[in-house]
Amino acid sequence: MERLWNRNYCKVMTANFALFFAFYLLTPLLPLYIHETFGATKDVIGMVLSGYTITGLLFRPFSGFFVDAFPRKTVLLIAYATFAIFFAGYLAASTLLLFTIVRTLHGGPFGAVTVANSTVAIDVLPSSRRNEGIGYYGLSNNLAMAISPTFAIFVYSHTHNFQLLFWMALAIATLGLAVDATVTLTPKPSQDNKRRLSMDRFFLQRGWLVGANMVFFGFCFGTLSNYLAIYSKQAMGMTGGTGAWFLLCAAGLMLSRLQGGKALRQGRLVHNASEGMVISLVGYTLFILMPTLVATEQMAGLAPMLIATGYYGSAILIGLGNGHLWPAFQNMMISMAHHNERGTANSTILISWDIGMGMGILFGGFVAELAGYSAAFWMVALVNLTGVVLFFMHTRPFFLSRKIED
Repeated sequence: MERLWNRNYCKVMTANFALFFAFYLLTPLLPLYIHETFGATKDVIGMVLSGYTITGLLFRPFSGFFVDAFPRKTVLLIAYATFAIFFAGYLAASTLLLFTIVRTLHGGPFGAVTVANSTVAIDVLPSSRRNEGIGYYGLSNNLAMAISPTFAIFVYSHTHNFQLLFWMALAIATLGLAVDATVTLTPKPSQDNKRRLSMDRFFLQRGWLVGANMVFFGFCFGTLSNYLAIYSKQAMGMTGGTGAWFLLCAAGLMLSRLQGGKALRQGRLVHNASEGMVISLVGYTLFILMPTLVATEQMAGLAPMLIATGYYGSAILIGLGNGHLWPAFQNMMISMAHHNERGTANSTILISWDIGMGMGILFGGFVAELAGYSAAFWMVALVNLTGVVLFFMHTRPFFLSRKIED
């Protein structure tokens, strides 16, 4: 069996960990920084921070095109260097307008470098271990998500110095760039990159239904991750467990990558996707049912224990489910792409997730305003169930009829 943990693969994973560590280092504290430094209100803070996501979404299709059309390592290093340099922009932004411009533009290189780095990771993997390797690659994201916010809050609580955090993010991103610069890529056979531009250069049309199906699951996580804290407080009476919930969710994500590695190695993509979707559905349903169950008179005495069990148990289940379905869907998309379309395939699945996340945030807030957060989360369960039904009825046969064998 070909070696999975080769030197280049380990370097790309390390660089990816540094990328997401630098990103999550600022994420939990930027709202506080904007409020304390510029006196911004909640609605202004939301507008400032949303620009990052919008720009990243706009850049992803072009990122896939450039990764496929030009030398991948060159594109990767340019995108990574630009991503790192923008952290210096936060240090220089002296007004809210300048900070908004820097934050919004920063989403572009972030969208580009995530596509480029994951595509290079695919290139350095042996073809027989590619499915498994992509699954493990996500561990670097999950580990950064679990550690970095906690570390950032620890540093800030002891120093109350936002400038220190900006310098740390810049240093860590620069370290990741230096690691990626040492990656060696094997020259690939020349592909027909001079064919006329078409939509398929920016979006893998052959995999459109897989992407559309991913939108449903991005929708669910977008709603949950943004409105979890306020729903937990209002419906469950929990005020201090949000950080622990996300930590357990990250633990579930990491555990799923380890547990699902064998199935990915055997190419059982449909199996992994199916398992992940069902586990996620159970997790979302458990989370939403808890307030209803503890409200019944017969279970009132067990309310605190049931709330804690359901609340934290749902975090592990949702993490496990997403950890199974994400690499499965990504591999499915890549399996329908030729070598010179891998960047496009990567950007397509990321775009689908981003669109779902954005729709979840938008519609979740709209439904919550009209009918309350409980209704918004019941909507999440319904959307997740719809995504599961769509997969088994249409997406599964769609993928099996269009995948390209190595």
